[in-house]
Amino acid sequence: MTTASVPSFTAPVVDPFAAEGPIVRLQRAKEAARETARLTSGDKARALDAIATAITERAEAIIAANGADLDRGRADGIGDALLDRLRLDEKRIAALASAVRDVIALPDPVGQVIGGHRMPNGVALEQVRVPFGVVGVIYEARPNVTVDIAALALRSGNAVVLRGGSAAKDSNAVLVDVMREALRGAGVTPEAIQTVDDFGRDGARALMHARGLIDVLVPRGSASLIETVVTESTVPVIETGAGNVHIVLDESAPEDWAREIVVNAKVQRPSVCNAVETVLVLRAAADRLIPGVVADLVAQGVTVHGDDAVAGLAPGVVPATEEDWGTEYLSLDIAMRVVDTLEDALEHIRAYSTGHTESIITTDVRNAERFLAEVDSAVVMANASTRFTDGGEFGFGAEVGISTQKLHARGPMGLAELTSTKWLARGAGQTRA
Repeated sequence: MTTASVPSFTAPVVDPFAAEGPIVRLQRAKEAARETARLTSGDKARALDAIATAITERAEAIIAANGADLDRGRADGIGDALLDRLRLDEKRIAALASAVRDVIALPDPVGQVIGGHRMPNGVALEQVRVPFGVVGVIYEARPNVTVDIAALALRSGNAVVLRGGSAAKDSNAVLVDVMREALRGAGVTPEAIQTVDDFGRDGARALMHARGLIDVLVPRGSASLIETVVTESTVPVIETGAGNVHIVLDESAPEDWAREIVVNAKVQRPSVCNAVETVLVLRAAADRLIPGVVADLVAQGVTVHGDDAVAGLAPGVVPATEEDWGTEYLSLDIAMRVVDTLEDALEHIRAYSTGHTESIITTDVRNAERFLAEVDSAVVMANASTRFTDGGEFGFGAEVGISTQKLHARGPMGLAELTSTKWLARGAGQTRA
């Protein structure tokens, strides 16, 4: 292992992550981005196939490293929600490899012509998709993101720099090593995948302040992490927000739809950002719907934090506080409130939503269309579980995250959202008068 503070290009390098400071790695990613931008679609597909194969073949080592992270997380008391996000088993590793192959099957966005025309003077203009260059990602306790982001970045012609947090440091270290070796074997520079995990907070700060080296930065994690990145960064940030997600049950909601959708949206995987956190029930439907919905939730181990009206209609309800309406639980907890009208439900969502996903259960077409039109979130649904807000479910393959901002990208971010555009002008000697 080299210990020089400046990388040597003559001595053999045993450890590609020798101690050198985070900026050197960002510079290597910048250099690698020029190569990844030139890769053909076939080159990228072969590199990603090599990554998928390597992940499957190295499953035992990945699970062992993940076990160390889980043991440390339990000892540190990080909570069931983060432990669930952190966990990798054979099924989840197989899903990681499958997600990489799903990305291979997606259309390569680089070079796509998305607009253009011929100017009156005969100059032909085309607007085409091009890679960003270097994508930085800061995230917490999500080793799946290590693979998902790397695959999407490479397929869209980018290099990537990862900061995955201390909770998943062993899992991420093995995953990065596996992917870099797979790239090397496929004839692609391994410098296209970098990590700054071993630099801790200094690595995160380097990402946030590396104007000219990092072209776009994506935070994924808690509201506090996202706020820190958005506030402190001097590089462009695509904000992926927390998920204080709502479902509204109006007076026409079929009872079976209400019970099945709410339980699915809360219980199927409570630790993720598209899980429902608050249910708003119109008063005209409260007597009919609340007893059954609460009973089904409680039977699944969910703690219902309800207002007085909810508590009066179902047993086992914990009194809700003002804090509950703004809480992203990421656990088997849910808030429930009775509101008088759809307008009141919309006002509640405007006050407490993080702009991620909201859904209404109704057979009233007017209410459904009003909800779809007026709710200002990245994804708005009628009569469907909020768990569908996901790049894979939307057909994008793996996702970068769920963008809750309104510039460049909004909602599940796939390959196209990891590209910018440039204009190509082809003339025949024209000059401007």
